[in-house]
Amino acid sequence: MNKLELMWIGKENEPLAIEPRLLLDTQEYSFGEVETGTLPNGKPWPGNMLIHGDNLLALRALEQDFAGQVKCIYIDPPYNTGSAFEHYDDNVEHSIWLSLMRERLVILRNLLAEDGFICCEIDDSEGQYLKVLMDEVFGRSNYLTTFYVRVRYPDKTLKQDMDFHKEIEQIHIYRKSFSAKPNRPSKKADFSKFNFYFEEGTPSETIVLGGKKVDVFTAENWSVSKSEGSEDGRKEIWATGTILDGNSSGRFFRDYLSGRYQMDGYGVLYKVYGIGDDKFDFRYFTGPQKVGATKGKYFQGVPLSQLNDPKAVAYSPINNFYDFAANFGNCRTEGGVDFRGGKKPEILIKTILEWFSNESDLVLDSFLGSGTTAAVAHKMNRKWIGVELGEQAYTHCVPRLERVISKKDNTGISKFVNWNGGGGFKFYELAPSLLNHDKYGNLVINKDYNADMLAAAMAKHQGFTYSPDEEVYWKQGLSSEHDFIFTTTQLLTAEMLDAIHNQLGEDESLLICCTKFQPECRNKYSNITIKKIPKVLLDTCEFDRDDYSLNIISVPNIEDEEWDDGDQEENSLKKNDDTPNLFNQ
Repeated sequence: MNKLELMWIGKENEPLAIEPRLLLDTQEYSFGEVETGTLPNGKPWPGNMLIHGDNLLALRALEQDFAGQVKCIYIDPPYNTGSAFEHYDDNVEHSIWLSLMRERLVILRNLLAEDGFICCEIDDSEGQYLKVLMDEVFGRSNYLTTFYVRVRYPDKTLKQDMDFHKEIEQIHIYRKSFSAKPNRPSKKADFSKFNFYFEEGTPSETIVLGGKKVDVFTAENWSVSKSEGSEDGRKEIWATGTILDGNSSGRFFRDYLSGRYQMDGYGVLYKVYGIGDDKFDFRYFTGPQKVGATKGKYFQGVPLSQLNDPKAVAYSPINNFYDFAANFGNCRTEGGVDFRGGKKPEILIKTILEWFSNESDLVLDSFLGSGTTAAVAHKMNRKWIGVELGEQAYTHCVPRLERVISKKDNTGISKFVNWNGGGGFKFYELAPSLLNHDKYGNLVINKDYNADMLAAAMAKHQGFTYSPDEEVYWKQGLSSEHDFIFTTTQLLTAEMLDAIHNQLGEDESLLICCTKFQPECRNKYSNITIKKIPKVLLDTCEFDRDDYSLNIISVPNIEDEEWDDGDQEENSLKKNDDTPNLFNQ
């Protein structure tokens, strides 16, 4: 079945699968007392995460453990404007930009919880194209709204030779599914708007409209007064616009009373029986009150739900226009870091997180920039993950978050939320590619991987959680209570296999990944599967690529060295006492 979609050059080219990298816990840049815990899916929450590296690789690294766990995603990708910023080269050819954005949006959707939201800020350079692209990835029915944000004053021009002034940016907002409900503005319901009271005379006639009894009062036979609201009062509602389709009273007016003033005259009151959800068994409608008018009203009593629950809460719509021009103009040094070209004020992120997340929810920003989203999420008691490719991960994000945690940051929203410091974060680097090319162009195991890293990486590639058993050496990871994985660079002998099988429970299975095994080991036991590395990996994803950036800043490639023995499938690795801590997603 054909569907409406955006087409561009190269869209039909399926991208190669992204390698699921390891995340290396880099304690040198971690800070504070990190609060760990458990995610809704039962997997461990390692604490707030600041990740340095290409964001597409980082998102892929997070996908296995964090799929369906993120409540609110805010991203502020490069706008593809053709202008060069100090920290970003924002000029990417249109089709390439769309392809790279789609790859990220697909993974971001996988990371979203079923009741989660994604908020993507953009300007009109790619804003409309991004909207259609997000319709395709998230489903048009999951589009909620677009926030329009004034980011600079009308008289503050960027360049004198510009024909048009860029004053407004957009934030496209989507939900993952219908179960996502934003935090609408609310207040305790009261009777203040139910302040209209009617006096009736004798109806001029009684008729039937739409199967309902209707008393008709001419202008001189009724009156209405306005005073203090009470449970006996009624609220005035204009019967126009979407109201005419939105509820039973609006539809009744549309179908039976609209234009009836031409028959009954002006100033008529209609008392319609058997309609409404209040304590009255009727509802008042009025037509136009004077010559030249065409609109009418209806008057609603206090809903029964509110009368039955005195503590009921009334909700209002969320605004979709925000004037933050002053905040954008003054946010340059928020958090103690100067970030020219695209820095967002904390009040903007606070507004988004208030509508689309709650305390303890997980927030993600994969274009972290100067660290604004992480800083605001931290101050608002949200869990957070931030990804930043550039050097500003060290020069901006780390020192900014250190100041937040140490209560040395009094800028931004600190006073609004009474921020008192505390908490912490862990800093992660992306591990290099598991396989890289030797001098002959063959993919071999990366020399930078020691035995522990290889075991963790193979567990990740095969869909297992890396969790070495303290007593059973071959139980390095598990995918269930009975399915395990073991990775070794030693020669797997029949004797070793027999010893493992003798320890394996009847209801347990084992996947062994090794660089070399004796022929008699193949298919020896039905509950043990043997796969050879790197052969088992070669067609699974793209290896030895460190840069999937939107033309931002490239990560330097790690220099390769040749293996001494020249055997691309049988390289052994020795355990290194300096093994970095692994966060194996």
